[in-house]
Amino acid sequence: MDTAARTPRRTARGRIYRYLHKNRDFCAKQDLARALGLSMPTVYQNLNELMDMGLVSYSGQRQATGGRSAQGLAIVPEARLAVGLSVMDDYIRLAVTDLRLRQLAYKTIPFQPAADSVSVVAAELERFLDAEQVDRSRLLGVGVAIPGVLSADSRRLLFAPTLGLRDVPLEQLYQKLPYPVHIDNDANCGGHAEWFIRDHQPNMAYLSLEGGVGGAIFIGDALYTGSHQRSGEFGHMCVEPGGLKCSCGRRGCLEAYCSVRRIHDEGYTAEEFFRLAEARDPFCQALWGDMLRHLAIGICNIHMALDCDVILGGFLTGYIEPWLPLLREYVSHGNLLDEGADYLHLSTLRSHSSVLGAACHFVQNFIDSI
Repeated sequence: MDTAARTPRRTARGRIYRYLHKNRDFCAKQDLARALGLSMPTVYQNLNELMDMGLVSYSGQRQATGGRSAQGLAIVPEARLAVGLSVMDDYIRLAVTDLRLRQLAYKTIPFQPAADSVSVVAAELERFLDAEQVDRSRLLGVGVAIPGVLSADSRRLLFAPTLGLRDVPLEQLYQKLPYPVHIDNDANCGGHAEWFIRDHQPNMAYLSLEGGVGGAIFIGDALYTGSHQRSGEFGHMCVEPGGLKCSCGRRGCLEAYCSVRRIHDEGYTAEEFFRLAEARDPFCQALWGDMLRHLAIGICNIHMALDCDVILGGFLTGYIEPWLPLLREYVSHGNLLDEGADYLHLSTLRSHSSVLGAACHFVQNFIDSI
């Protein structure tokens, strides 16, 4: 068959698969034909191909009022897998996901950047895959999330304040990992995961609260990277002129006020700090209140500039929920246009956003390729 004849059929096959991927309700062949405006022969032919590829299967039945019951259809999420690897200043995260970005396995490993870091990471990845009995034949690739600014081709790490690195080549990482590799900024990865889980929300800003603070911007259902691939560096907007010193060397950055590092610098683990804050320890309550107020300034700035939902993700998000009404109150006081701050939401993936988002690159590419 020539290319001209194959292209419309492949287009129909992709539309069918993507519809089933998004669908959470019962869906039979007739439902597909009606929803996508396709003929029944086209639906049958493409479904047979998808089933032969192991990507779609029958799933349950719908009781008919007369005649045969309709058989439901669903994607096979575990037909392909992807791995996310998130590098932090003191540990790495590893996760395996399926085609719905469901986390199938996860591990955190202590880590300190060193001369042999790439070899260590590669070895830890293989041990993780072996321990979780991951079928390499179904593995689409390994996405790597790094907290720093990357070159346009993702071959160099230009600046990573929390890692203490500047202008570092990443070629070894591509060479040492025996799988397709994609490297991206950790906040971009976290935003990508949230965008995917939220069914490709067209406009959103993602604010990542980890050891550093970063972000990602989605406009018109696509990641906005800026003219130099540096968009969304929310952590280094100034929220307190002449204020606390940031890891970047400047003063008053949002990151200096709202990152996990600020808590650690006071000698607390996150668990201990929030336990004391909830118990009304004066110092912890005052520090957390100051963090929330500066966080509110950052959120207001983002929303006033972009006029879209703001999603909070990253490690600290796991502790913010009890304080969300207070944070929304602070945000409302600083925003003249939107009382109540209903545009502010917590990540659904919390601290796992960046590692799952790293894997999401390969999941999304696979879905788009069908």
